[in-house]
Amino acid sequence: MRITVLGAGSWGTALACLLNHNGHQVRLWNRTEEKAEQLRRERENKLYLPGIRLPEEMEIGSSYRLAACADYLILAVPSEAVEENAAAVAPYLDPQTVVINVAKGFAPRSQKRLSEVIREQLPGHPVLTLSGPSHAEEVAHNLPTTVVIAGDDSALLQQTQDIFMNDSFRVYQNTDQIGVEVGGAVKNIIALGAGILEGLELGDNARAALMTRGLAETARLGIALGAKPSTFSGLAGLGDLIVTCTSQHSRNFRAGYQIGRGKPWHQVLAETSMVVEGVYATKATYQLAQKHQITMPITEQLYKILYQNGSLQEAMRALMTRAKTAEDN
Repeated sequence: MRITVLGAGSWGTALACLLNHNGHQVRLWNRTEEKAEQLRRERENKLYLPGIRLPEEMEIGSSYRLAACADYLILAVPSEAVEENAAAVAPYLDPQTVVINVAKGFAPRSQKRLSEVIREQLPGHPVLTLSGPSHAEEVAHNLPTTVVIAGDDSALLQQTQDIFMNDSFRVYQNTDQIGVEVGGAVKNIIALGAGILEGLELGDNARAALMTRGLAETARLGIALGAKPSTFSGLAGLGDLIVTCTSQHSRNFRAGYQIGRGKPWHQVLAETSMVVEGVYATKATYQLAQKHQITMPITEQLYKILYQNGSLQEAMRALMTRAKTAEDN
């Protein structure tokens, strides 16, 4: 298969190497020619995925023409850049090119799911979503990883499984694209909160409570948008939540930790080389919850911390002193 990966961050680079290892003809796109030339010369993404050798046969460039004649286009850019890049690459795609989004978030201005945004910019193209517990660093080192590929065409999902799967990377089909996307976006918010708890030294009990109740409010939002409840107990829900809330590989957890230690979030972002999706997902998810009248207390408190100068201590007090309710509410 001819596959173009749009985005040379850690995840895009790891997927490009995985697909090359699986025997596909892979092209890797970076947004600047200066960085693309560096990757071609050094054959290593020292900023985002150090220590991983980029295959000599992998074509690397900065022109959207790299997507021409591709059987698959993988969008591995941050959520806020998905719409712009989908529009820019549109003139170069063959009509039959399958598009796979691997970013986790919502469109920042419209709060739409990313597959919705892509379909608007690339009408007629099949759009799939790859998600699940998958740190780029571990995938690049061939450590066991399982993810889901989501869409509504079973035959296409099976074909896509074959493209990605090998002895260390296992892919499951999922026809609930809404649930997969919501799970991938909201878990980054909960991971920010988990990092904040760690920074505040509030203990394992608090983190377990945050993850459990965070999953409950993720499911509430997803179901309101049309998702299947079962999706949130799977890899794109519970699985991704666990890995993002418990690992130092998680940039959202690390950013939350720094916030919990007292750093302003603007400073944390300025000192982070990669995009912290949870910060942007918090605003979009808060707006979605307000629009659909969904109760999401953890998201609400994180929104106040990030966008209304709320204090960490007041957020914890608000969560712990909410009105009594049942666990299934």
